[in-house]
Amino acid sequence: MLKRASIAVVMMALVLSGCQKSMEKPAGKSDAPAAASEKAGMKLFNGKDLTGWEATGKARWVVENGLLVGTQGDKNAPGDLFTSQSFRDFEATVTYRAEWPCNSGVWFRFQNPGKAYQADILEYKKPEAYSGTLYCPGYSGLFLAANLDQTLENRSGWNTIQIRAQGDHLQIWLNSRQTADVHDTRSDSGKIGFQVHPGAEFAPMKIIVREVLLKAL
Repeated sequence: MLKRASIAVVMMALVLSGCQKSMEKPAGKSDAPAAASEKAGMKLFNGKDLTGWEATGKARWVVENGLLVGTQGDKNAPGDLFTSQSFRDFEATVTYRAEWPCNSGVWFRFQNPGKAYQADILEYKKPEAYSGTLYCPGYSGLFLAANLDQTLENRSGWNTIQIRAQGDHLQIWLNSRQTADVHDTRSDSGKIGFQVHPGAEFAPMKIIVREVLLKAL
């Protein structure tokens, strides 16, 4: 009886030891999430220079301390900065901040000044609209969808605009809150870009971009 009891005790000790080892995490592994580049796609802005981008108009576009900065040119001149490539169906994520007063935005599916969409970065009074609004230059009503909640934007810090364009379905999120969800067929592909608006009232404005990520759909 004692011999059998001793064997049982030994077996139980081995089982418990095995259970304890199975609960330990293998060396060198962690619970860290996948890298952002794996989830969000390619970087359109390299943080060093304007490679892959083309400027139009007379606004100033420079890279300072790893950031893309757009300001008005001489005599409050406007301008735009576009990717050299065009894109059709995609998810884009732009991290930005602005110095106010500001009238800017993220162009997408831009073919020409009358055929494009823009995720706005602005404060508009008539009709009322704030950043995250979906602007369409070929639309008589000006905005395809208007964000009426100005508290969604961090006016003194960084913000994230997400754009999803798939077929005729266009969606925008500002800081993880959806601000536009519409169907429209005015433009099915085009460039991604940024705008600096004209006018003396916007002379102090800056649009400052930290990251532009794009994932094809």
